[in-house]
Amino acid sequence: MRQCMMVLLVLLSLLALPATGRSQGSGFGVGVIVGEPTGFSFKGWMDSKSAIDAGLAWSFVRGTSFHVHADYLFHSFGVFNSEETIPLYFGVGGRIKTVSGGDARLGVRGVIGIGYFFKDAPVDLFLEVAPVLDLTPATEMQVNAGFGARYFFH
Repeated sequence: MRQCMMVLLVLLSLLALPATGRSQGSGFGVGVIVGEPTGFSFKGWMDSKSAIDAGLAWSFVRGTSFHVHADYLFHSFGVFNSEETIPLYFGVGGRIKTVSGGDARLGVRGVIGIGYFFKDAPVDLFLEVAPVLDLTPATEMQVNAGFGARYFFH
């Protein structure tokens, strides 16, 4: 419950910051992701349709562990017929997960998600699912999923 209140406070604080138009489609964003894993989310735009996404987070599946991932994302802005900016995105990347009392896991990740860009604030919301194929120390399939928000800087 305390984590949920903290995340809500961060999201409300981000919305209160000065608006700079639709800056979510460029620049660099910093925020939070809640789910599996839970932690910090980063996004840097390469051009108008591609970005690098990363996370530094904690995983709570099979004990506590530290999780780092990075993905190359492609965005499609015309999927939803709306006046709002709601991109569908997908991509591929990698993940390193340190397991407490065990070996580190190295895996390949695919990701698909949906975003929402606020009209009057440099903030985005996102919901994503990411199947992960761990390659070491053993081949194993897992799924990451989360909801988050980021504030974008120029």
